[in-house]
Formats: sequence, C-alpha cells, structure tokens
Amino acid sequence: MRIAVFGVGGVGGYFGGRLAQAQEDVIFIARGEHLRALQTQGLRVESIKGDFTIQPAQATDDPASVGVVDVVLVAVKAWQVPEAARQMQPMVGPKTMVVPLENGVEAPNQLASVLGAQHVLGGLCRIVSFIAGPGQIRHAGMEPYVAFGELDNQPSERVERLRHVFEHAGIQVEIPANIQVALWQKFLFIVSISGVGAVTRAPAGVIRSVPQTRQMLEQALREALAVGQAQDVPLADEMVANIMTMIDGSAAGSTASMQRDIMNGRPSELEYQTGTIVRLGQEAGVSTPVHSFIYHSLLPQEQRARGELDWPI
Repeated sequence: MRIAVFGVGGVGGYFGGRLAQAQEDVIFIARGEHLRALQTQGLRVESIKGDFTIQPAQATDDPASVGVVDVVLVAVKAWQVPEAARQMQPMVGPKTMVVPLENGVEAPNQLASVLGAQHVLGGLCRIVSFIAGPGQIRHAGMEPYVAFGELDNQPSERVERLRHVFEHAGIQVEIPANIQVALWQKFLFIVSISGVGAVTRAPAGVIRSVPQTRQMLEQALREALAVGQAQDVPLADEMVANIMTMIDGSAAGSTASMQRDIMNGRPSELEYQTGTIVRLGQEAGVSTPVHSFIYHSLLPQEQRARGELDWPI
C-alpha cells in the first residue's frame, strides 16, 4: 500500500517507520533539518519495543511531487491541520483514504471541508513518543495503538484493508464500534492530563498522587465528558473512572506533548485542546470552570510562544 505520512514527529515517525519496516511504500512529508536527516541518514527509531532504522527513507517537503497515494496519515500538530489539508490535495485521488491521528476531535471535519468527506476516516492513536533529534524518533512509553473507522460507523472494505496493513506491521489496531465515542474518549484523557500537567508543570505520577491536583484532574474529566455528551456523543458516565484507572497505571514520569511544548516555550495545541472544551462548552451552555482556568492561565504563554505578546523574563 502506498502511504504518505504528513508530519514526521513522534506519531508520524513511529507509525510510518513501522509501516516502512513492514515493506509498505511509505513517503514521509517533512521539512527543515528533520527532512535533510531523513534524506541523508534515514529514519532512526529508538523504541521500548526494539530500535530500527529505515535507510533509505523516502522523504520530501513537496506533496505535489509524490503523486496520488492510497492513504495519507495526518500527524501534524492540531493547528496545522487546515493548511496540511490544502497541501495534501495533490496526493488525494478518487480512492485515497485520509486518516487523522490528532489529539483533538475536530480534524475529521477540517479535512473533509477541504478534501471531501468521502476521503476522510476518523482516527486516533496512543503512544508516548517524540523527536529526539533530526531524523530520530524516541518511543518512550505505552503500547503503540491506532484506531480508525468510517465517520458513519459503517463497516467498509477499505477500512478492513487498512487494518490488515497495520496488523502486518505489528501495530495494535482496532476498528471501534463508534469512532466518535473513541475519539472523545481519547480527547477526555489527553485534554485533561495535558491541561493539568501544563498548568502545574508536574508529571502524571505527581498529579495523581497529590489530592488537590487529583481532584482537579477528575473535575477536568467530568467537564470534558459533559461537553462531549452535549455534542450528542453517547459517552458513558463511567468513562471518567475508566480514564483515571488508565492514568493511575501510566508511567509516573510521563507528560503530554502539549505540556512539554508549553514548558519549553513552544507553540502548543492549547487552542485545539483546552480551548476547544471551553468554546464548545460555552456554545452548549455547559460550565467548564477548571478548563477555563487552565486556558486563561496558559493563554499569555501561548501568545508569547507565537510572537503575539512579549515581556522580559
């Protein structure tokens, strides 16, 4: 299967690398020093499941030069999705599937508005991974997992074909009965742990063990659940307890990518994670005091990282 990986960070680099290792025809869309390293040294992945190198790696910063592919895996940051959708148009043919592996819940609609809903699946992943250097990805925790499905939740031959491709690459893969429920379950987890982690500057093990921050995390989950239910997504109330159990079982030192970006002064997904909960809550008349506090507290830092504000350190 011919697969373009649009965005070669921790997610795109790991999953694209595993697919290339399984002899799929993978083309990486990257830029800058990362692109140059991919082109000259290949893709190096350090993983708790075994290190590997893809050499040579097919990589370019020009999607138009790639031609039509069977699948586009979208692994850019959430705020980059609309522009990525426009750039990937030359790679999308009549039968191309576009699979977002984002942290938020709005990417499928953003992609569909540019590329057409018939091309877009709902998708998500779970992994702790990041760029360790140019051309180098480090998978530091969590069993790599992907899930995807048709947006109308109907079974399809193309989704089954894609599932077999991931299985052949040794990746845990699932086709959920309801992809919207799966997307929101992931979103509840990531938006809450990312927000609380970013505002406290603490890893998961500290957040869950300090009673006050644990209470804050649980309230953030309940608010996000209420917002999802207000979007007519059939989310069960026990999802909060299930996610807390998941967090309790995670590595004590783990942090989310949004938290790491904010702590390092980089632009983050604040607007597309915490900001989305606040905005959708306001539209639906759902109160989100914890997420609003987090969003308002972190917004000046986000604006500073994007060059919109500045002040002396």
